[in-house]
Amino acid sequence: MTKKSPRSYDDACATAHALDLIGDRWALLVMRELMLGPRRFGDLRASLPGVSANVLTQRLEGLESSKIVRRRKLPPPASVQVYELTEWGLEARPIVLELGKWAVRSPFHDPTLPLSPVALMLSFQAKFDPTVAGDLDVSLGFRFEDEAFTVSVRDGVLVTERGDPERADARVIGAPSAVAGVMYGKAPLAELQAAGALSVTGDVAAFMRFADLYEMPPKAT
Repeated sequence: MTKKSPRSYDDACATAHALDLIGDRWALLVMRELMLGPRRFGDLRASLPGVSANVLTQRLEGLESSKIVRRRKLPPPASVQVYELTEWGLEARPIVLELGKWAVRSPFHDPTLPLSPVALMLSFQAKFDPTVAGDLDVSLGFRFEDEAFTVSVRDGVLVTERGDPERADARVIGAPSAVAGVMYGKAPLAELQAAGALSVTGDVAAFMRFADLYEMPPKAT
């Protein structure tokens, strides 16, 4: 039997059904935060500071009943419950990336608002252009407090994974907003490092070559 939301659009169009599934406030952002791997409830709350515990619980339950998210318990020694996207849920990644690429051109988009580490990592994927990357071969480690990511570019392909890299040309530590300031706002790296907002160690030139792949698109008129 087809799942029907209490606020269903009652429309046979699959786009309408997609909004039945993920159109509730916060639902798509919960999915965004799970795009790079499983998260604990507390991790999701920290990455979505505007959502209450009650609403987050409701959204997770709704996504779980829609077969988009599932719960599981990690094996020892962690032994904690996490939420993760199902295989079908992960198929929404291109939708999330393309939606972000489209909305960044909005005249009302405010890049100074809070930015989660996952949102920053996904922005790298969304805006990556292999024709611009050319023969760039680089491996970077990013750390944002308790979260770490490895980003590598090789043969025109960008790969993002959770965790510290075994080998990195450069390692970046700081707030996601500071990294975005360099990547998209072209803020001077030296000034951010002098202010203690960002630390880049190792091959700084390699990090800047990666940053040069990105720029903000023009706003829609």
